[in-house]
Parts: sequence; structure tokens; C-alpha cells
Amino acid sequence: MIAPLLEVKDLHTRFFTDDGVVQAVNGISFELNEGESLGIVGESGCGKSMTALSIMGLVPEPGRVTGGEIRFRGEDLLRMRAEDVREIRGRDIAMIFQDPLSSLNPVLRNGFQIEEAVLAHRDLPRRVTAEQAVALLRKVHVPAAEARAKDYPHQLSGGMRQRTMIAMGLANQPAVLIADEPTTALDVTVQAQILELLRELNRDMRTAIVMITHNLGVVAGLCDRVIVMYAGQIVEEGPVDEIFERPQHPYTWALLRSVPRVDAMRHERLRSIEGLPPDLVQPPSGCRFHPRCPFRVDRCFVEEPPLESAGEGHRAACWVRMARAYDEMGAADLVDVRPGAASGIHAAGEGVGG
Repeated sequence: MIAPLLEVKDLHTRFFTDDGVVQAVNGISFELNEGESLGIVGESGCGKSMTALSIMGLVPEPGRVTGGEIRFRGEDLLRMRAEDVREIRGRDIAMIFQDPLSSLNPVLRNGFQIEEAVLAHRDLPRRVTAEQAVALLRKVHVPAAEARAKDYPHQLSGGMRQRTMIAMGLANQPAVLIADEPTTALDVTVQAQILELLRELNRDMRTAIVMITHNLGVVAGLCDRVIVMYAGQIVEEGPVDEIFERPQHPYTWALLRSVPRVDAMRHERLRSIEGLPPDLVQPPSGCRFHPRCPFRVDRCFVEEPPLESAGEGHRAACWVRMARAYDEMGAADLVDVRPGAASGIHAAGEGVGG
């Protein structure tokens, strides 16, 4: 058996506020293998980005990781010295942040910022790093790379800024690239270009990718496996095709039903998930989704369901498996957002549930 490249075990991240302790990430576990692409989906506030920041060691105050393990190539990042973690961050594990305009320094040229990412981990002459910065911009398909390297962030379009962020992330050829909603502020044409770029990196450089998004179409077009998070917990995980064709958790099922579809025979109101995500200071007892779940039973109110096998490589945390729902309502209510389907990436849009 080949050991996972990245292994997260029973991760807990808390925020200690005046109103109480916010359980932002509550006991999640998953693995990422070399060259794999993993999607993490869910509504805003479900813990997706905080999971990524926990892995990177960038949890903001007043939060901190309070338990669990984050193993990269067998070493627990949570028990390493801060200096050693800084060496790994940006070199072996890189992150693309959600808003490139606020992530890039507005007073520094784009090329210089890419050079800084290289110089933070390698002692090279500036002439060499300048050439590498231009080469990286070419790699991510930035036109007129030499000129763009001399520009400032505000002189680039949203898509070009995002490509610059990706170039910074790739500067040291990381083994893991975490992309936190990299297509949120982009139109669908640029979205497709960025996704194709990430597919190329995953295929050609064997870079393992963690895609954090609430766009199910993005996950369908890029990822091998998907994790569905709700209220700081994993409620379902498995192969993309398996989960999209036969989700076993009511939350996943509801997310798929809330995607707009362009092939609908009848024009109906977009189906939404009733209610709001729970307060993570005082989450509900039992299953955290039960206040919004149309299939809840008495057991859901008092007993938290474990994440159990629902098929090969497929796990779900639910007392009422969706097999019953398929029998009662039919799988035809689901939407196919995989590439090639009538309601593919360009129809899926951003903002499923969040």
C-alpha cells in the first residue's frame, strides 16, 4: 500500500469568542494521494476554507487547531516547529486564495511577487528568478508574459490575476495545491479556462489538488473524489460519479436538486434548502442537518450518525439512507452537472446553497 501524500485525522479547529466556542471544524478525517484531485463542497460557513487554513497553519485569531493530526508525507505538521512548517508552506503545500486582488500586494509588480515566492525557499540570483517568473506566467497561459510581469495587479483582469496567483502557487513545484474557490468572481468563460489549467497541472505535473468550492459543476469537471461538508463535519464522501449519480445523504441530495438546469421541461422555481445552517457555538443535538432534513426520523434528533460505508469508497453519515428516498421520489429529481450534460459547468453557476 502506498502511503497517502496528505492525511488529516480527527481535525478540530475552534474559535474562542466572547459569545462562546465556535466549532468551525469538528473531527474531520480524509486522505489525499499523489496526483489526485479532491473536491470539498458545502454551503458558506460549513468549514471548507477553515479546513484549508488549518492544513496551511494559517488559522486566524482567535482560532486555533485544538486536536487531531495533519500528516504530510508521514510527518505531523501540528507537532513540527513553526520554522519547519514555514519551509513546507509554499514549497511543498501551496494555496490559491479566493480573492486574488486582496491577496496580491497592490504596490508590487506581478513578476516580483512570483519571484518572492521562489526566494523564500531557494537562494537564487535575481536574474534567474525573474526569468522563472516570466516562464511561470507563460505556463499558466498569461499572454505577453514579459509585459504582464512588469504590471501591477490592478492592471490585470480578474482571470489574469487568478492565473498570477496560480503561478505563485506553482513557483516551487508543490506536491499539493489547495485552491480555495478560485473561480468565484470569474465569468463562466474564464472559469472554464482556469479549470482547464488546473486539469493540465494535475495531469502533467502530477500535482495533487484540493478544490474548495460550492459550485458542483466545478467539482464534476475537475475532481476524482468529493467531500461534502456541513456544519464543520463531513457528511458524505466518495468518488464523484458515485455521489453525483446516487448520493446517500439528504444534504448532498438537496444540494444537487438546488442546481439550475437548462434542460428542464417545465419552468419551476429553483428548489432551495429550507432553513439556515446551525449556530456552531451551540449546534443541534444528534444529526446537525436534522432541522432542515425532509427525511428525518426520531433517532436523528438525539443520536449523531457515524460516517459509515455506503459502497466501495463511498461513506455517508445518515440514519436514513437515501435509498428510501429514491424509492419514494425517484432519482429523476437529481441534476446532472457533469461535463457534457445539458446542465454542465456553465449552467451550474456559483451559489448552490451559499
